[in-house]
Amino acid sequence: MITPTYRVRHSQRGVVLVSSLLLLLVVTIMALSMFRSFGIQEKIAGNMREKQRALQAAESAQQYAEVWLISNAATSAPVVCAAQLNANAAQGQICSNKLWQVVPSVTTLPWQIAGANVGVTYVPPTMTVAAASASNANAYFGAPIFYISDAGASFDPNVPGEVYQIDAAGYGGNGNTVAVVESTYAVYSSSSNRGGP
Repeated sequence: MITPTYRVRHSQRGVVLVSSLLLLLVVTIMALSMFRSFGIQEKIAGNMREKQRALQAAESAQQYAEVWLISNAATSAPVVCAAQLNANAAQGQICSNKLWQVVPSVTTLPWQIAGANVGVTYVPPTMTVAAASASNANAYFGAPIFYISDAGASFDPNVPGEVYQIDAAGYGGNGNTVAVVESTYAVYSSSSNRGGP
């Protein structure tokens, strides 16, 4: 007698399909997180660039103020500052009202006394300010500004002179990116030989 052979059908359960879909899901999530990470890194790099631009603008105004002070300290008497001047128009001033005493915070711009902007703006020759060129992506938001405060006479009796505090601020590409720097600068009224030839 011959017995019939039956083929046992195995029901397919789609294990390969399910595992492939899970693998595809994992790879998609990894790719999305990488793209998101790259976007965040790009924003961080952009913010660092704007921070450096603002700092360089503030330092250029501070250096200009120091050079201006060397040339004009002997001939410019301190005045009560109540307006904003333009260094590019050969204007400048030494203020008898100290900035740190007349504004709530030197880090809040624009500096104002009695509702009027104060300080001296200075635009370096190679700088483009946004007001002059709104379409330029490399333009700065505003002109760098400095404020020179007369801090009084030198405390060293052997080195007579006047001490000044220079506050300077610069913008990056927008109004939210601001750097403020400060220096204490002394201009001596005489020189002396300290034992040289």
